[in-house]
Amino acid sequence: MPARFAPNLRHRLLPVAAFTLISIATAPVQAAPVQAGPFEARTARAAAVQASSDDSGLTPPPDTSPAAAGGGLLTVPLPPPGPRLFAITPERRALLNTIRYAEGTWANGDEIGYRIMFGGGLMPHLERHPDRVVRTARYASAAAGAYQFMPFTWRMVSRALGFNHFGPQLQDQAAIFLIQRRGALALADQGRFSPDLAHRLAPEWASFPTRAGRSFYGQPVKRLQDLQRFYDRNLAQLRTGLPQEPAPTPACEQTDLRCRLESLDRLGPRGRES
Repeated sequence: MPARFAPNLRHRLLPVAAFTLISIATAPVQAAPVQAGPFEARTARAAAVQASSDDSGLTPPPDTSPAAAGGGLLTVPLPPPGPRLFAITPERRALLNTIRYAEGTWANGDEIGYRIMFGGGLMPHLERHPDRVVRTARYASAAAGAYQFMPFTWRMVSRALGFNHFGPQLQDQAAIFLIQRRGALALADQGRFSPDLAHRLAPEWASFPTRAGRSFYGQPVKRLQDLQRFYDRNLAQLRTGLPQEPAPTPACEQTDLRCRLESLDRLGPRGRES
């Protein structure tokens, strides 16, 4: 924007100058730098905020530039933007928890779910995505975290949102970013886990069913009725502020991720942190 102000200003003034200089031979004149006053600085800032905002609850970073303080050349660069943050409403939190339930990382709401890698192992820290392929009898994947981010997906989201680590709050924000990217955030804000919502998110999370009731990637999938039941109960608890009840635990094989988490629980705090 700064580079365009001076040429546009001279272009607008040319017709006025032509009336006074029509019969006068003039020498070339060098344009003086354009000074930005408080009004221009506020206008430029408002345009930048409007261009980067939407109706999803994102909070724009504060402006700490000299121009915003009331003066300075328009060519003064703005500081790098801070992380973009989504609001976490009960409806959005209930959907995030339902994704964790479907992906096998719910762990009764425990933060240990944010450390789970594909196959059930735990990453040693949350400083960054582990980016490590784990192989099982049928699959191989580098998915990690509460929402089972693939490394390339996490790199894309972290660049877009300005994240530099893999903590729980940032994983939540990244998941909402992916929900918005799939065009499903408005549906999520309605407070209803509909077949259309599940279908839109199925390409992002393989455990969500399409309208046909199957995984988008041909992998094991949760039934829509089970997801709806979990979502409705979770949302009701979030809205009333009640403690969240553990999800139903049907019988499972020891190869199942949930069973591995239960085994970790039985080891006690020391085993959980190992």
